Amino acid sequence: MARPLPPRAPLLRRMLLLVALAASCSYYLLVLHAQASVPPRYDGFAYGDAATAAWKDSILVEAFLDPLCPDSRDAWQPLRLAVDRYAPRVSLIVHPFPLPYHTNSFFACRALYIANKLNSSSTYPLLEMFFKNQGKFYNAATSSLSSTVISSEMSKLAAKVVGNSVSEFQSGFSDIRTDLAARVSFKVSFTYLNEYIVRVYESSLDFVHR
Repeated sequence: MARPLPPRAPLLRRMLLLVALAASCSYYLLVLHAQASVPPRYDGFAYGDAATAAWKDSILVEAFLDPLCPDSRDAWQPLRLAVDRYAPRVSLIVHPFPLPYHTNSFFACRALYIANKLNSSSTYPLLEMFFKNQGKFYNAATSSLSSTVISSEMSKLAAKVVGNSVSEFQSGFSDIRTDLAARVSFKVSFTYLNEYIVRVYESSLDFVHR
């Protein structure tokens, strides 16, 4: 008498699970590639002498700042003064962070990467220039302007600091690398102190390891 064949249901289920897992992994990789590639270098702009300092020998502060955010503007001055006061024991890296409710922040963050490429010494002066001229690029002030006009106005502002022509600076907005670089910086908006999250409350500091 012939022996009955083993049921195929368990094998079929395993095959379906493997197919589903492969599809999920492929989708995840495609999403990662569409959002941003792995950056070739550590993200952000080193401030002052921190550009050449050995970070392992100093306290590293990492701040996520939006060039068009009033809170970032108000936080910048005391942060800069503190780093200047305690350097070289303290070093600073600023990550451009385009907040979604500031419509033109992504353009401003891209402008910082363009400036850093054309003249690395102009990156922080341009950040401060944006802080001083935020109102010019607020949502209400630019609601009737096209993205081309907005990038043009930012290029005119940046050219005063960077030292290049307006057209040369504006061409940086056509470079996909500045787009991808600004996306890499889009992380959780906290300040890090040696990889610890610094949450500032009214009367205390709270440190949480990331």
